[in-house]
Amino acid sequence: MKIEREDNGRKGRFVIYENDELAGEMTYVWAGEARFIIDHTGVEENFSGRGLGKQLVMKAVEYARNNNLKILPLCPFAKKVFDKDKGLEDVRA
Repeated sequence: MKIEREDNGRKGRFVIYENDELAGEMTYVWAGEARFIIDHTGVEENFSGRGLGKQLVMKAVEYARNNNLKILPLCPFAKKVFDKDKGLEDVRA
């Protein structure tokens, strides 16, 4: 598995690949300089049920922690991950 981040300054995404095949993505939009909003998390059907969505959310959390950023998880999946794991409150906006 390989996760990459793409960003154009206004919005971006974390993309997960398995053997160079796109397996899923989590998209976000910037809300100021120190906060971003997760607005969508999706995993391709043939990769579902393997925890890839959570890996994408956790990669965003890692990025936020490393860059002193906050996350507003509006995507229902990302919100569920944040609601279940109180250890993520340090990056929640």
